[in-house]
Amino acid sequence: MSKLIPVTQPFLPELNEFTPYLEEIWGNRWLTNNGPFHQRLEKELGKYLGVRHVSLFNNATIALITSLQALKISGEVITTPYSFVATSHSILWNGLVPVFVDIDPNTFNIDPKKIEAAITPKTSAIMPVHCYSNPCDVEAIEAIADKHGLKVIYDAAHAFGVNYKGQSLLNYGDLSILSFHATKVFNTFEGGAVISPDAETKLQIDRLKNFGIEDELTVTAVGINGKMSEINAAFGLVQLKYIAQAIEQRKVIDHHYREKLAEVEGIRVPELSKDSNSNYSYFPILVESSYSLTRDELYEKLKKNNILSRRYFYPLISNMSMYKGLESASVAHLPYANETSNKVLCIPIFNEMEIDDVNLIIDLIRSI
Repeated sequence: MSKLIPVTQPFLPELNEFTPYLEEIWGNRWLTNNGPFHQRLEKELGKYLGVRHVSLFNNATIALITSLQALKISGEVITTPYSFVATSHSILWNGLVPVFVDIDPNTFNIDPKKIEAAITPKTSAIMPVHCYSNPCDVEAIEAIADKHGLKVIYDAAHAFGVNYKGQSLLNYGDLSILSFHATKVFNTFEGGAVISPDAETKLQIDRLKNFGIEDELTVTAVGINGKMSEINAAFGLVQLKYIAQAIEQRKVIDHHYREKLAEVEGIRVPELSKDSNSNYSYFPILVESSYSLTRDELYEKLKKNNILSRRYFYPLISNMSMYKGLESASVAHLPYANETSNKVLCIPIFNEMEIDDVNLIIDLIRSI
């Protein structure tokens, strides 16, 4: 049997790179609660990403929940159904109502032309997602938000290191949320971050992620435990040394896929944005009706050959039991999101992937 090829694989530097950090953590006995490694990682990420105010979290879901709380969002939040469930779950956790609008079939991101029609007197925010590291139409979204007095919170889980028109994509909106889960380009095992526009907002975010504690004797808000540990932060510092190299390695694989799959009838490879770079976090393809297999048949075929692809995002959030009763979740209301969800397949891409494995996957898709 051939070896197993996962859809993604965490980037793990050599263990001896991490050992001195562990020894220092053990030595100073500071394991969490804004320790020195936590502070260093926030500072270094700010430099690398081109942002000023980074708040580290234990995961991106808690970061999303806290961001909605920090901005005092109420009522309805307009969002996309084409995302991981954490996006909409964070809205429900705050007692809010997600309102789904359809996606652009070319970018997979929320379609700004559909947002305005979904605004009601109860709408207080928009939560778009930069899907597969492809930037949303941030100018159009923020023009709508300014016109109607809405907050914009970007789920930027896929957008680590992405620059748009010469500046960090994370500087758009009122807040941006990153994920550092093990499946992401940059990871801290588990983790995430909120990017704030100013020091005052960062202070508020930092208090909320620490139970709402203001000082030793004062708790001023119903916060949560969202703190990142020193071990996670230290791992992030090690990863940051090699992240540029890792992204370049993924770029080579991405371009190889694009060149070889472009000629396959019935396989559509989405284009990369011309206004931004990419971190090559995923490699989605769309399996069209002109291909000789359905998307699910191709998924099973690859699986039988020890190649683990992922139908990402499927099922669509709006079709899940806790959401499908919403008026905005109807299939007729979301034709492009449903169509894309039924066609998409993310095939393996990670920085240490061998070119022979890439060619094996290409050959299997082409031969079918």
